[in-house]
Amino acid sequence: MLDLHAHTTYSDGTLTPKELVQAAASAGVRALAITDHDSLNGWDEALAAAQDYNVEIVPGIELSTVYNERSLHILGFYPNRNKLQEPLRELQQKRQNRAQEIINKLAELGYPIKLPDIGNNIVPGRPHIATALLKAGYVQSTREAFERWLRDDGPAYVDYHKFSFSEGISLLRACGAVPVWAHPYLFRGGAVEEVLKQLVEAGLMGVEVYHPSHTPTEIQNLEKLCAHYGLLITGGSDYHGPSSEGTVLNMLHLSLSFLEPIKQAAHSLK
Repeated sequence: MLDLHAHTTYSDGTLTPKELVQAAASAGVRALAITDHDSLNGWDEALAAAQDYNVEIVPGIELSTVYNERSLHILGFYPNRNKLQEPLRELQQKRQNRAQEIINKLAELGYPIKLPDIGNNIVPGRPHIATALLKAGYVQSTREAFERWLRDDGPAYVDYHKFSFSEGISLLRACGAVPVWAHPYLFRGGAVEEVLKQLVEAGLMGVEVYHPSHTPTEIQNLEKLCAHYGLLITGGSDYHGPSSEGTVLNMLHLSLSFLEPIKQAAHSLK
């Protein structure tokens, strides 16, 4: 079995890369993609841990891009770290600045917090701020923090620069990564069929067809669209840790056979 979408503490996951690999092995995963948001920093620890378990690590990323003024995530598999690191460093600095701006807004609203020490190589995000609000006793759950302040139209929300969808796809391909549209039916900026056409024209190579949020009907539609455009099919749990409601590693029971075409596509980009 394989799982091609999982997060660690280097973005908004709750398990370290080592803990994630251990959990994946226990769940029967034999190929695991590390796809932290805008970060490659979890790879090394995952690769080291995988040597003690029968797990193949697929180096990856979930890149934040924008389409129609809405956030659209692109998974990238097997990127060249040296080529991708510098553009990501700039993006990570913008994320750091954004986190501080959100904290400033919360203080103005009467809810002062301090972002916990999460390490220099960890990209801060809204989940970290939600956890800080929880620890400060302002909310009963991190979900409440999002509902009250941190949601996209919330009083403490702060936007930040993201690549356009075409810039993101071009960047990933230039860095040898296979670009795949993550969880299409979670996107709220347009009809999947219309958006996919634009993404394919920009160089998209695959679609995350199998995702916990997709219904059987949506999966069937995505399979047809992939066949129509000749796109790769991927899938994953989008696992963020044991506290993720309703999400567990290997929950989709996806065959390892999905991985070889992705490897071949990545080889063609080198």
